[in-house]
Amino acid sequence: MRIQESELIINNRGAIYHLDMRPDELAHTVITVGDPGRVAEVCKYFDSTEAKGHHREFLWHTGHIGKKRITVLSTGIGPDNIDIVMNELDALVNIDFEHRLTRDHHHSLHIFRLGTSGSLQESIDVDEMVAGTHGLGLDNLLHFYRPEFNEEDKQIIQAFITHTQLMTPFSNPYISSASANLLKHFPSEYHNGITVTCPGFYAPQGRMLRMGLARPDLINLIQEFRFGNHRISNFEMETSAIYGLGKLMGHHCLSLNVIVANRIKKTFSKDAKAAVERLIQRSLEVIEKI
Repeated sequence: MRIQESELIINNRGAIYHLDMRPDELAHTVITVGDPGRVAEVCKYFDSTEAKGHHREFLWHTGHIGKKRITVLSTGIGPDNIDIVMNELDALVNIDFEHRLTRDHHHSLHIFRLGTSGSLQESIDVDEMVAGTHGLGLDNLLHFYRPEFNEEDKQIIQAFITHTQLMTPFSNPYISSASANLLKHFPSEYHNGITVTCPGFYAPQGRMLRMGLARPDLINLIQEFRFGNHRISNFEMETSAIYGLGKLMGHHCLSLNVIVANRIKKTFSKDAKAAVERLIQRSLEVIEKI
C-alpha cells in the first residue's frame, strides 16, 4: 500500500523530513548521541567524511573509520525524539521513497547509543561504562505500537511491577533486550545490567528541587530490584525506546553509557568530558571491528 504524503514527509531534496537525510547518505552502522555537540567529538576520529546534515536538534555526519562506514546522529533528549529518529532511520532503508512503498527485502541496521547515565548501584562508580542488556521503559512510547515480548521479558517486567507497584492504565513499564549479536563484542570493562529509561530528568529520576515527589521511594526500589542474575545498573532517557522500536523494526541495537553520576553514593564525575571521551574512544575501537 502506498504511504501517503502526510505520513511520510520527504523534502525537496529527497530527504526524510526531521533528519534531512537521503537513503544514500545513511550508513549501515549508526551511532546515536543525545547532544548535537557530541557528533563532532565522535567524528573527529573519522578518516574521511562524505556527507553532513543538520535540521533542528538532528545533526549527522557520515564517514569512514578505516573501511567501516558510519553515520553519527544526534537525537536530542527523550523517548519522543527517539520515536522520530528510529522511524526515520528505518524508513531510509526499508521504504522506497520514489514509489512510497515498503521494500520487498528488509534491511537491518546496527544502531549504537553512546550516552551519559546515572548509576543505580554503589559498585558501578562514576566514569565507568555500562552496556545495557535490556532497556526498561518508564515512559509510555511503546504502548502506542504493538510490541511482542518473549517469556523472560514478561517475567522480568511482572516482577518489576510487583516490586515497585508502578502501574497505570496506559503506561505500564515495558522491557526490551539488547542485540545479543552486538553485546557479545563488548569486553568486561563494560558493566552489564538493565538500563531504565525515564520520561524526564528531575522527578522521574527521583530529583527533588522545589516540588515534592509522588514516589520518593522509587530510587531505592529500583536499586534493590533483582530477577535471577538481572539487576538494574543505570538510568537515562533513551535506551528503552531504542531497544523496543529497534526490535519491532528488526534492527540490532545496543546502548553504551558512561556513568557521570552515582545516585546511590550521591557523587558526580570530576571530569565528565574526559569520561565521555574514553567511552567514545573505547567504543569506536570495538564498533570498527564488528
